[in-house]
Amino acid sequence: MTLDQDSEHNPVSITLRQVTTDDLGVFFAHQLDPEANLMAGFTAKDPTDRKAFMAHWAKIKADEMITIRTILYGDRIAGYILCHNWFGEPEISYWIGKQFWGKGIATQALREFLNLVPSRPIYARAAKDNAASIRVLDKSGFQIHDEDRGYANARGGEIEEYILILE
Repeated sequence: MTLDQDSEHNPVSITLRQVTTDDLGVFFAHQLDPEANLMAGFTAKDPTDRKAFMAHWAKIKADEMITIRTILYGDRIAGYILCHNWFGEPEISYWIGKQFWGKGIATQALREFLNLVPSRPIYARAAKDNAASIRVLDKSGFQIHDEDRGYANARGGEIEEYILILE
């Protein structure tokens, strides 16, 4: 367990643990939030399709090359963080439920997770207008390395994104 500070400087407990099947219902509920989808941009084609969501997560959990953890805030599931190689290089992705935004949870989870994933360089991607995610990555030492464009399901069109790197 690690202590971090929320926006009001009160200590909060952050824990990373293995993902369980029971966590998936919470992850699914988190991804249903329209504001969270817009912020992330690159989301499922239909975030309300539970069957597609569960099939996607079955593949993630079965892939031994993916390191993934559930993020707990106290005893509540705040989200998840993972490292995959879908684009040929190790890359970090995470999702924090909207009710947990602004508490330092993503920053602390990323810092702890980076200790579990020794690969460097390691990459991350964020929509250019997702200032919160860019700030989380910056606090952990990621730097903007490149830019890209891609189709963002949540926004119904192409958007620009930063590709960040931690050496």
